[in-house]
Amino acid sequence: MSDEEEYYDEDNSGQEEDYGNQEDYGNQEDYGNQDDYSNQQDYGNQQQYGYGNNDQQYHQNDYGGGYGNNQQQQYGYGNNEEQYDQNDYGGGYDESEEPEEEDPEDPEPEDQDIDYSDDVENSEDVVDDEEEEDDGYTQVAAHTNQASDGNEGGNNESHGMGSLIKGAMDGFGGGGFDGVVGQIGSLISEGGGASGGGLSNIFSSGGMESIVGNLISTASHQFFGINPATGAIIGAIAGNIIFQMGGTNNSLSSIGKVVLDNIISGKFKRDIQPFTPGGGGPLGLGFQQQFQPINFQAERQRCLDQRVLFEDPQFPANNSSLYYKTPPEDPIVWKRPGEIYENPQLIVGEKSRFDVKQGALGDCWLLAAVANLTLRDELFYRVVPPDQSFTENYAGIFHFQFWRYGQWVDVVIDDRLPTVDGRLCYMRSQENNEFWSALLEKAYAKLYGGYEHLDGGTTAEALEDFTGGLTEFFDLEKGDKSTILAMLVRGMQMGSLFGCSIDADENVKEAQLTNGLVRGHAYSITAIQTVNTYSGQTPLLRIRNPWGNSKEWNGAWSDGASEWNQIDPSQREQMNVQFAKDGEFWMSFDDFMSNFTQMECCNLSADVMDEISEMTGVEIHDKQRHQWVEKQEDGEWNSRQGTAGGCQNNDTYILNPQYATAFQVPQDAVEHDGKCTVIAAVLQKYRREMRSKNLDNLPIGFSIYRSEGGGGPLQSIAGQKPVARTKVFINMREVTVRFRVPPGQYVIVPCTFDAYDDASFLLRVFANAEFQTNRLR
Repeated sequence: MSDEEEYYDEDNSGQEEDYGNQEDYGNQEDYGNQDDYSNQQDYGNQQQYGYGNNDQQYHQNDYGGGYGNNQQQQYGYGNNEEQYDQNDYGGGYDESEEPEEEDPEDPEPEDQDIDYSDDVENSEDVVDDEEEEDDGYTQVAAHTNQASDGNEGGNNESHGMGSLIKGAMDGFGGGGFDGVVGQIGSLISEGGGASGGGLSNIFSSGGMESIVGNLISTASHQFFGINPATGAIIGAIAGNIIFQMGGTNNSLSSIGKVVLDNIISGKFKRDIQPFTPGGGGPLGLGFQQQFQPINFQAERQRCLDQRVLFEDPQFPANNSSLYYKTPPEDPIVWKRPGEIYENPQLIVGEKSRFDVKQGALGDCWLLAAVANLTLRDELFYRVVPPDQSFTENYAGIFHFQFWRYGQWVDVVIDDRLPTVDGRLCYMRSQENNEFWSALLEKAYAKLYGGYEHLDGGTTAEALEDFTGGLTEFFDLEKGDKSTILAMLVRGMQMGSLFGCSIDADENVKEAQLTNGLVRGHAYSITAIQTVNTYSGQTPLLRIRNPWGNSKEWNGAWSDGASEWNQIDPSQREQMNVQFAKDGEFWMSFDDFMSNFTQMECCNLSADVMDEISEMTGVEIHDKQRHQWVEKQEDGEWNSRQGTAGGCQNNDTYILNPQYATAFQVPQDAVEHDGKCTVIAAVLQKYRREMRSKNLDNLPIGFSIYRSEGGGGPLQSIAGQKPVARTKVFINMREVTVRFRVPPGQYVIVPCTFDAYDDASFLLRVFANAEFQTNRLR
């Protein structure tokens, strides 16, 4: 089994579900025969099981290979004659419309084009629902995309269930789309324009590079460990000459040079643990033999002293590192970069670094995250430390740093890479002599147990492993534009990063369209602006192509377009509009929604921002007023200890782990409406690593309840409905819900769909103000 996606609905046992005045989560949800869960899509061969009349229905659609031609199963328990008791789930929810019964005589259509244009409810209707609902809770369906593939070349389709967002329109005055647009200008005037070009932040605007460059030019940063002109480490040993492996020095940006100097001089020392293969937590579900940790600096020095090239005992250059089930089609020969090309280089240059290619492995989900990583140097050099190269202190040893289940780990590898006929067979850079991407992929493969373990996944996984942030994905083809714009505005205010892309053409890699945009290519959204035009107030987005060349949008509001004549020249100057072949361009929000297919939002916590400050010497807190506060709790569902209670279908639901939270409203909250903004996520650990043991992701979910006081665990949920919850149970690594609630105490209950399923998990909570969490049971 490999990334087999399954969706599960809890049995409401006749209870009615109430999320305000009957909102629409796509086409009306069906808990019986009709298995339509919001933005449900097919992952290759998909099986649907409807239990309305105990009829089994099998439906197969081709979805571009999905997760390696895997099967996705969906389970609904609507009118099933074999009912699940939900004794502790009294009160339930209110589904005001009965699901439509499917005619069992009619066959399921195959490969049918479906119109999703009405899948998401208009945001103005949502506001009305909120006003009529006594407790004020509303829920808006947004949409996720997970880049996945099962075919060579990387079909980057948009898949998956929608992330749930409650209260996206809060604080915008109840005016729907126009209400959001109307507030952008005032937010910019209040100081939200980090780059002078519109509503942005220090990360999204790309302003870190210019700030660090200014530190260098004004001598505010004094170099002690490196040559500021070349980035060369002072006093380094020419390892490439010792081992006669060729090699060229790195080409580092200003941020790369400052980070390297701070590492060499000891100004910045990261709190990080050496990675050792093995894991599984207290449940004893380890996936490999345990090893002694490898300290990168000490091991590299040992190799230089002994004049030997490093060979990684934890991840040997043999078949055990390549696969656990399916061997490669061609014979693999492991070679060091100096044996492949005459002068290998870890990082060739600023522009070439953005161009990464997929190889024979089915990991375009990883490729998409890598492309996003390269957009921001302050994030790139956290994963790819610049204190290594094929020249200075070279000894065949490299290291990469990833966020793993709540802590950062340093993954040490040797530089022997899989090749076929003398060429790299997996991920590689456009420049044949550049090797950071191939080595990063190898380190990531080691992190999860082997190259084959990376076959199939979601971009959110890798983005989180690269940043330590919490990622939300939006399917723009099915998303409500009011919600998307509101999320952009709030994200810019909170220091989040935004990327966007267009689904790849599986037949043409990075095919350029007639409008100038490139399929399968990662862009970053750097600012939001509004302009007054003949047709009224128009929202614009500033978007950056990391290639920094002439491949730009050529439609309305592009460089030199006639639309610019409609606005006052002073506003153009204020927006810093430049018509240059630099990869940066403006486009209307409507054109953005019509042309791009997916958007990701990476939310960074204050802890991440603090570390970036230490790395670069830039005081982030002075430039980013609003920041996410993050708390995390480790937990497990353990049947032996009686904490694997399953979902509300089971009498044992209340036995699941429970976590108390106490949220408060910051005085300078961006919404100004007396509510707290919270993003909660439950991530199941070690499942990718344990694929070789036939253990894959479990269907998981969680609910959040208001605590009525006392501070103890919930003893029953009879008569209570959650203030927020995951809409279905899905076997993804992580499930996420963004919601807004009044200040107070709440209880989060993570669970698997089935009772007695054992697994370890990590609960993460992001909030817009300081808060506390603690485990209740």
